[in-house]
Amino acid sequence: MKKGSRHPGRRGSGLTGVFTASSHKRHMRVIRRVFLRSVSAMILSVDDESDITDLVSFHLTRAGYEVTTAASGREALDAVQARRPDLILLDLMLPDIDGFGVCEILRRTPDTATIPIVIVSAWSTTDTRELGLELGALDYMTKPFSPRDLTERVRHLLNLRSTRQSKAIS
Repeated sequence: MKKGSRHPGRRGSGLTGVFTASSHKRHMRVIRRVFLRSVSAMILSVDDESDITDLVSFHLTRAGYEVTTAASGREALDAVQARRPDLILLDLMLPDIDGFGVCEILRRTPDTATIPIVIVSAWSTTDTRELGLELGALDYMTKPFSPRDLTERVRHLLNLRSTRQSKAIS
């Protein structure tokens, strides 16, 4: 065992039994991160193309999230009423109510106004992106997208949301 270390085989671990304010903050960040991962967030993926919802479901489930899917705007609104998701991935081109309409309805309803929405669409014009963000989406991704990028954005937005909620509580 290396001198100054409490753990055999862990050279330079710095675990000497000293507990400082900075180490306390670091430990709290780790605990918060572990806690957030242990509490599975529910994601609603809305797209009329089953290949897309299958891909999203596969990768986000692998990352530890619970995923529900909807193939139309009406199905999405019904799914949100049945069980409030922690985040919505929303396509714009849907068969009945388009993604802009769904976003607008969700933002006008007090119970759903704070659910983070990420638009995931093949439309990539600046006007489309700006309209989606003006209607209340927090982010906009264009198809095709990297599953890894999608997973990271979801993780980032959920962490941001939980940080804001914990600050509001304290």
